Amino acid sequence: MAELGPVVWPPAPLRTERLVLRASVARDRAAFIDLYASAEVRTYLGGPRPRAELENAVSEVPGRRPGVFVVDHDGAMIGVVTLDRRDAERPGHVRPDAAEAELSYMLLPEAWGRGYALEACTAALGWFADAFPGEPLVLCTQAANDRSVRVAVKLGFTEVERFEEFGAEQWFGAWSSVPPSG
Repeated sequence: MAELGPVVWPPAPLRTERLVLRASVARDRAAFIDLYASAEVRTYLGGPRPRAELENAVSEVPGRRPGVFVVDHDGAMIGVVTLDRRDAERPGHVRPDAAEAELSYMLLPEAWGRGYALEACTAALGWFADAFPGEPLVLCTQAANDRSVRVAVKLGFTEVERFEEFGAEQWFGAWSSVPPSG
């Protein structure tokens, strides 16, 4: 993934009713490793990475770059929301130059089913709309990941196409800054 672009980073923390989206700090390292080593989290993302490999590879302050928000609940990292540029070589684009921003997220399994993904992504989308007014934003997830597709639709993403990538059917959507009702 290419970097998001010229923005002041990190922004002031984004606060929601229950969460804070903030820049990564050293105490988040263990949670980053847990995310990437989790078979549950990585079911639709290519599978878990070996914990020993991650222990050696993950930096002291992981995810410290523009576009990476740590999702914090009660002072602890429960996941990440990222905004990056979609690689031009990948399928799925809505711009001729293929330089769309792309939203993605991962939450630890203990945070699932509580609406945190929707809440965190909504905050990140608000920040994105202010930082990059009028710019298209896309989201891609495996079509088999029903939960993620439902979150995408609730966030205001509309399906543009489906295609085969990474050995699975992908759901690809574009964001309208006005979420659908209901």
